[in-house]
Amino acid sequence: MVINTLAEPIDAVIMWVDGADPAHAKKLNRYLEQLGGKRPAAANKTRFHHAGELDYCVISLLKFAPWLRTIFIVTDNQRPALMDFISGTPFEQKIKVVDHTEIFKGYESWLPSFNSMAISSLLYKIPGLAEQFLYMNDDFMLIRPVYPEDFFRGDKVVLRGRWRLLDSANIFKRWIKQLRNKLRAKDKKDRISFWGLQQRCAELLGFKRNYFRLPHVPHAWKKSSWVQLYDQYPAAIECNVRGQLRSASQYVPEGLSAHYHHKLQLVEVDNSRTNMQLKPCEQSLWRIKAKLRAAEKKSNIIFACVQSIESAPEEKQRLIFQWLDQRIGTFDQLQNK
Repeated sequence: MVINTLAEPIDAVIMWVDGADPAHAKKLNRYLEQLGGKRPAAANKTRFHHAGELDYCVISLLKFAPWLRTIFIVTDNQRPALMDFISGTPFEQKIKVVDHTEIFKGYESWLPSFNSMAISSLLYKIPGLAEQFLYMNDDFMLIRPVYPEDFFRGDKVVLRGRWRLLDSANIFKRWIKQLRNKLRAKDKKDRISFWGLQQRCAELLGFKRNYFRLPHVPHAWKKSSWVQLYDQYPAAIECNVRGQLRSASQYVPEGLSAHYHHKLQLVEVDNSRTNMQLKPCEQSLWRIKAKLRAAEKKSNIIFACVQSIESAPEEKQRLIFQWLDQRIGTFDQLQNK
């Protein structure tokens, strides 16, 4: 593979929040009190807690994607501890913290926001952001070297995923969904499904039969595409931004971007380099070990997504963190190479 043949710079954007921060917890609790005090699933504490994933995420970008120009960390009036580690090092100028207030200009009335879909819908407003950038959550990590061509090729974005039949085009699924809604308790009807939200995006952009189903990987985005999305679908973007908590009536930004680029025929689908997804709260210890062994052996596995590790049993946490330490390393190791 040819390395870094693109003339344009590429940035990375990571969304992060420290839910253990008393100030953040106070803001969330105050907002929940306005809703009646009940904590909906979209405000589950695991959505805001972290266990050091951000460090691994940033180190992996510095180690395996050194061609990135700037790494932006978008957060809510917080300062990641890693900024102290990189102070005075060559990495200090490459990593910048961006506050929600910078991207919510014009939408200040919807702050504070606890909604990842609202925040990610406005990432294109980051001052100084490159036209081409990678969008990531803090539980995404690179585990092998990646190259610009893994994400952008000419004027096209590289997408990973598969086309799937829309539920609305599947008579059997439509019938099952109607039956499930009748049987489901009223307070569970607003269940948020990542796949369902992607289908909403496809339908919004005019896809009648199929939708492009995205895995949990870093996503290639273009700033100009988001400007165009806002111009063409302002109601959808504003629906996202107004929601201070996630809801099933919104549009997952990953799906909006992917289907918009498909609509413009500015996509190359390439699943040859893929991801490993760990869900230590759900997956057995045996399955996690098998996934880690596969990630070591298979050179086409270049991404890892580790979800809600802070809620997993200690044995699973220890296993995963030991593996991440060996595979990704620390800031000190990176600086001393």
